[in-house]
Amino acid sequence: MSNASVVQPLSDPDTVDRLGADLRSAGFDAVGVPELLGPGAHRALGRGEPAAALRATRDGSPLATLVRLFLLGATVDETAGARALPTTGLPAALAQGLLERDGDEVRAALDVRPHATDDDEFLLVSDLDSDVRPGPVRPDHVLGLGSASITLARAIVRDQVGTALDLGTGCGVQSLHLAGHADTVLGTDVNPRALALAAATARLNGQTWDLRRGSLFEPVDGQRFNLIVSNPPFVVGDGSTRFTYRDSGMPGDGVGRAIVEGARTHLTEGGTAQLLANWLVVGDTDWRERVGEWVAASGCDAWVVQREIADPAEYVGLWLADAGEDGRSGGDRAAANALAAEWLDWFAAHRVRGIGMGLITLRHNGSDQPSVTLDEIAGEEITGDEVRAFLTSRSWAESTDDARLLATRFELAPQVLLEQRALPGHEGWNVVFRMVRRPGGPGATLQLDEWSQALLAGCTGAVPLQVLVELLASAHSVPPGALAAAVVPSVRVAVMRGLLLPVGA
Repeated sequence: MSNASVVQPLSDPDTVDRLGADLRSAGFDAVGVPELLGPGAHRALGRGEPAAALRATRDGSPLATLVRLFLLGATVDETAGARALPTTGLPAALAQGLLERDGDEVRAALDVRPHATDDDEFLLVSDLDSDVRPGPVRPDHVLGLGSASITLARAIVRDQVGTALDLGTGCGVQSLHLAGHADTVLGTDVNPRALALAAATARLNGQTWDLRRGSLFEPVDGQRFNLIVSNPPFVVGDGSTRFTYRDSGMPGDGVGRAIVEGARTHLTEGGTAQLLANWLVVGDTDWRERVGEWVAASGCDAWVVQREIADPAEYVGLWLADAGEDGRSGGDRAAANALAAEWLDWFAAHRVRGIGMGLITLRHNGSDQPSVTLDEIAGEEITGDEVRAFLTSRSWAESTDDARLLATRFELAPQVLLEQRALPGHEGWNVVFRMVRRPGGPGATLQLDEWSQALLAGCTGAVPLQVLVELLASAHSVPPGALAAAVVPSVRVAVMRGLLLPVGA
């Protein structure tokens, strides 16, 4: 039977509307659920520890039953299920793949959960993960809210745009956020089940998206967008597709490269593309060589941030566990070991010593000489505000000639810190390391020499940089031109990293 002939879950709009009414009536939202569970049980559930939440949901109320079904993966008797879904109705819930029978009881067949942000609250529909539902997930499993989707959502530049593309929408996490600042949202996915659940997510939240089936940019051939976001199936391997949510069908890191290189032809001038990607770190080469080729071929300005690099064995273990294929909980350990060995053999054959994980931001500026920055930033969250600020500051620093830069007044960004290290000497402490840092800013550090340290200390916004250079040169009897040539490169980097702010620019 082809995918086209399969009845997808929650494909009946009326059932989705009735489900929404039941969830709202019961208080199944980002306020009601934590209040029911209590702080301790709610925090424990967030850590993957359900025992306290199960204990807090024994009263049989509609809200307790909904939590047990959709957030805890528990079974309930049919009477309790019908009482929790009076408008939807148990027959429709079963027929539409929302619930399924488990002996004399029923259990959730889908994950339905509240998702709150600082500004809004949503309901999200996806498949149940392997830690809630025993055994491997479905081959066409639709991933729900996870750390990767949250990371990407926080990193998106939230400027108002006309058109936005969610490439590989899955259950629609990114589209939910895009609808708040895009006039039109278009989502694509190769998986029909994902499109069905994305449509249900959109309807539950009163949103309308243009959803299209197809791989990568095929469904939007000839179209351009102000913003493209993508959390694609980026897991790297031999190109086989066991699970559509993680496996692109392209060998190695081909899917990341394909999205990066195809972005420019689908961006309006001035448009931005942001995606999560994994890439191979091969042999003795630096990861920047590989990913640098991608972004150079894109023809776009780029900021690439590698947030971590994973050991191949850890990487394989992570993704086998994510899909429920690691042989735990009574699974087939021999099959799990064989899968792991095959995957690791592929890495070894291709001399893969690590897998880089990070965020790629592209901006189509129409230039034949795009600007590219490739950073390693671990332990810092990349926010959309920081991405916008970096792209803007880098553009200003690179387009401003020396004469204009020296004529500009600068001030240090708020909360910038100077850190020094010194070694003891015969005449006291000798400073051997100087660095300025902006707490909370990704990559917001700059190593200084004593000249640039003194110069930045004078950047209060009162006088142009040229005046500060001349005063410093006079105090130390050095030519102003030579000092300016020595410190201007550090000033440019300080501006790019948000450490130094042009006044009135």
